[in-house]
Amino acid sequence: MKKHLRLACALLSLLPAPLAAACAPYDYSARLSEVRSDLFLAETEAFTLTVACVSREYPYADDGIPCPMTDTLEASLAPKGDAPAAVEIYADGTEWGGEASFSAVYGEYRFSEGVSAFPEGTLSLRVVWGEEEVSLAATSVRTEQTLTPEEALAAFTAAEKETLKRMQKEGAFCGELCIRLLRRDKNYYYAAVTDGTERTALLLDGETGEVLARRTDVL
Repeated sequence: MKKHLRLACALLSLLPAPLAAACAPYDYSARLSEVRSDLFLAETEAFTLTVACVSREYPYADDGIPCPMTDTLEASLAPKGDAPAAVEIYADGTEWGGEASFSAVYGEYRFSEGVSAFPEGTLSLRVVWGEEEVSLAATSVRTEQTLTPEEALAAFTAAEKETLKRMQKEGAFCGELCIRLLRRDKNYYYAAVTDGTERTALLLDGETGEVLARRTDVL
């Protein structure tokens, strides 16, 4: 798939400029390779649990060429102290769930699996914590004021017109974009674009779309 997309960009660069511009995929939503649209949070005295709604290309590669995306729920469980050898996470009323893997890099237990639809509002979860089973409700961080991923994408493309233009080849945009909802003291969006040679990322206010920070890296 990625070879075909590289060939398409190469062929577009050979077309006369007016024709290439007419064929250029300026619907930037079609160039997304990852979207984190929601986060569900829950906490006990023993751990904090985050479940993210993520659409991501497969196989994932930060190379500027988007591929078809799949929908997954990704859970991250951070122990507050000692943790059992095995942790399992399940979403009630669904077939989603299983034993989580411990990441020594992040100090968290992680589990991800594909889904046919994302939850909304609240998510009922069960955590097998050693010999104990804990039932809890994880609540979405989204509010009525939170921008949608589409609105965050629009804010990013409006702020980075020159960057996006630089990633064109004879009028054809050859890059991929990433939009991730973040939660710290409030909601934010991480938005980035790459063409495989450079990456520009913005931190956006999750309600206004205001640019709070900007970074460009050469890959």
